[in-house]
Amino acid sequence: MGNPLFRTKSIERILADSDAPEHKLKRTLTAWDLTGLGIGAIIGTGIFVLIGTAVVGDAHRPGAGPGIILSFILSGITCALAALCYAEFAAMIPVAGSAYTYSYATLGEFLAWLTGWNLILEYGVACVAVAIGWSGYFNNILKLCGIELPYWATHPPDANGGIANIPAAVIVLLVTIILIIGVKESARATCTIVLIKLAVIIFFITVGVSSVNSANWSPFMPFGFSGVGAAAAIVFFAYIGFDAVSTTAEEARNPQRDLPIGIFASLALCTILYIAVAGVLTGLIPYDKIDVHAPVAEALRVVGFQWGAAIVATGAVAGITSVLVVMMLGQIRVFFAMSRDGLLGPWLSAVHPRFRTPHHATYLTGIAVAIMSALIPIGDAADMTNIGTLFAFVLVCAGVVVLRYTRPDHPRPFRMPLMPFVPILAMLACLGLMYFLPWLTWVRFVVWTIIGIGVYMGYGKRHSKLAALPSSEAA
Repeated sequence: MGNPLFRTKSIERILADSDAPEHKLKRTLTAWDLTGLGIGAIIGTGIFVLIGTAVVGDAHRPGAGPGIILSFILSGITCALAALCYAEFAAMIPVAGSAYTYSYATLGEFLAWLTGWNLILEYGVACVAVAIGWSGYFNNILKLCGIELPYWATHPPDANGGIANIPAAVIVLLVTIILIIGVKESARATCTIVLIKLAVIIFFITVGVSSVNSANWSPFMPFGFSGVGAAAAIVFFAYIGFDAVSTTAEEARNPQRDLPIGIFASLALCTILYIAVAGVLTGLIPYDKIDVHAPVAEALRVVGFQWGAAIVATGAVAGITSVLVVMMLGQIRVFFAMSRDGLLGPWLSAVHPRFRTPHHATYLTGIAVAIMSALIPIGDAADMTNIGTLFAFVLVCAGVVVLRYTRPDHPRPFRMPLMPFVPILAMLACLGLMYFLPWLTWVRFVVWTIIGIGVYMGYGKRHSKLAALPSSEAA
């Protein structure tokens, strides 16, 4: 097998492991379920919260102003290119683990570990950020109803008397219970919420378009393309949910057909809605007057639609809830896949005897995210999530090229067109967005990666199940 750091796990072995009775998940998800999960993960914190920071900017980078429309287009194109690579892999290797599993089959165990380690960063930090965002909108709704929770119960420990963000922890624990009961039930709940938030977004576009003032679109790019590029690196957070669809591949009824449908349908619909929301939002009020905490709801309130602001805030709570469901689902499936390969403790790949869900991984994820959501203020969560995701995307795009040459005759239910130009463009686009992220994010990313290498060398390399197999059987 050569260098053990670059030993690959054959597709046949990956598929065989997924069929082992002690690790087998229940196949219940349809194309509709997968599309709903994708939309549920995509539309949420990115469009309801982060768009404000992307438009206005902050101390670390300039904003895009009305050019946020171009930022969404740039991020959408980047994700579409990466989605083609994901779709080919997901249809060919329909098992849990997403980019981690794909890297294991093509680039070797060490790079697969780094991919999985950064997927943990992507989903874990994203879950915390989403839960805190949910708490903020939930508290705003309570205030509209005349109820105000005490400061200590809605903020992490700080000098002003904060103790814990209790609403954030509570919603995480409730989602954890849903995920333990079953992925089908999770998908149904998510699809119901998706319908609500789609209605709210269409409502915002319909009501807001009548009050758009085209003068607010000038200057279109107040900080030039650097502002548009920096904003694209932020709003990329709004798109990353599409890759969560591939983490549920092992629970899809007809993954070869339904996974590409779920990935592309959710990504296409959300891109159209994002561009429309960005245009209306920046047309309602001057870009520098947009509220960075609740931009969509506050924009309606400023132009006189107080009742509309309340409706949008309610929809934001629903939208962010569905994001939390799918992000936690993705985190759990990555834990499950890495544990099944022996790179993490075997306890994480245990499957509930009744619900056929990875309940131990669910417990760990739910408790860890709840604690962090309650106690830690996450100021740069979106940036950390984005850099981990973009790194995983680069490796997936590289992996699909490698597999075309190493396994050219393997059946591919979905074949990516224009090979190898599409994956090369996707890698360049992802690296371009990474370039616009703040340097502090890069420092944290390097530190996280170094920690991951230490964990692999100390545990994963010695407990790898692939390493214990004879060379002929592993291949």
